[in-house]
Amino acid sequence: MTDPERPIGEDDLHAYVDRQLEPADRRRVEQYLASDPDAVRRVSAYQLQREALRAAFASRTEPVPPELRLSHILGQRRRQRWVPWSIAAAIVLALGAGGAAGWTLHSQPVQSRVAHAMDVLEHQALSTHAVYAADPARPVEVSAVEEADLRQWLSSRLDRVVTPPDLSALGFHLIGGRLLATEQGRPAALFMYDNGKGDRISLVLRPMAPNLQASPSDMRQGDLNGCAWIKKGMGYAVVGAFSDEELDRVADHIRAENERLG
Repeated sequence: MTDPERPIGEDDLHAYVDRQLEPADRRRVEQYLASDPDAVRRVSAYQLQREALRAAFASRTEPVPPELRLSHILGQRRRQRWVPWSIAAAIVLALGAGGAAGWTLHSQPVQSRVAHAMDVLEHQALSTHAVYAADPARPVEVSAVEEADLRQWLSSRLDRVVTPPDLSALGFHLIGGRLLATEQGRPAALFMYDNGKGDRISLVLRPMAPNLQASPSDMRQGDLNGCAWIKKGMGYAVVGAFSDEELDRVADHIRAENERLG
């Protein structure tokens, strides 16, 4: 941001959160925030995301290969569509050597590609839940009141039919959903549910290569548990602060519903 006449946008706010602005630009953003309470709330949410992702992946120490380095990815994104790079950077660090999304690893054996795809899916699901489930005011972009619009929007962006499963029989009710970005700048989806007691679970849907399949696998990070699997070119991951048994029941219910729907 070098033109003082250019309006401040979301990319500037992300750069502000990530401390990537020159002093003069930083002061300009701070002046803008002083006059826009809604922008302050968004910046606070971005800061929460940044800290949650840093905490989630603090233990990941693998070196990042050149093709996954932030500078390389940012250059690609600038030539295409901009993606919030603070999220991309954190997920890239989590991937480590060889941790690119499963559908890009065509040179590797299918078994290895599945393992990488599951690793990426699990990390995105855990970090997504850590960031958004903790937000009391805006955990989702589109509420369950507008479920039809939510289905249409996410189906259009993911280029396939996307429907939030009905978990009411298990005591969970849809809060709403939002669009997610993968580290490659591709769309993914989040549906969030509540049990009426303030406890939330997240369902992350991430498109995968059509030939990838993976049986349900449990995951754990801190007080979060989850279950992830890949079926018919789609990665699914359920995450929440519940027992493995409870989340496995949710995962089984989702898989059974998907089978009924074809």
